[in-house]
Amino acid sequence: MSDIRYCYYPRTRAPPDFVEEVVTAFQANEDAISTVESDNGLKSDDVLDVVRDDMEAIGFEIEEGKSKDEKIFRPVLFGENGEPDLQYEVDGYHEGERYGLEVEASRAVLGNALYRDLIQAAVMVQVDTLVLVVPNVYRYSSGESNAYAKCNDVVDTVYASGRIELPFETLLIGY
Repeated sequence: MSDIRYCYYPRTRAPPDFVEEVVTAFQANEDAISTVESDNGLKSDDVLDVVRDDMEAIGFEIEEGKSKDEKIFRPVLFGENGEPDLQYEVDGYHEGERYGLEVEASRAVLGNALYRDLIQAAVMVQVDTLVLVVPNVYRYSSGESNAYAKCNDVVDTVYASGRIELPFETLLIGY
């Protein structure tokens, strides 16, 4: 059985077929990225580098590096001549399926990246599904955090509460 876990939101909808392709890309790299048995020491960019080829093979554009021309931006607001006035970075984007990708490591829960990712995805143009990838377990000097379970609780609560209606669906993957 795979250590790669996932949940699709809202839970009232069956995951589309493309979800299996995305999850399979992470499962194909499980030995290199899994956090279940021990700390793999990978940062989010490292995880992205490991899964890059498999994600690109299914049509994702993946961030190449930290310089502006290597990043992927999704527009939020447009200004004069239809040029984007405000854009947010994403780790990856699938234009055909309109999936935005964010891979997190230590900051997933501890640094509140989960909340930032949800809010930014809510205002990005043409992001119909957020793929949010987090460690199953994050270990640090004074303990560990069950990051996937905590993120799952937050995302589940947001969708179930009815107080916030997100304009996209979410695929949460634990590695």
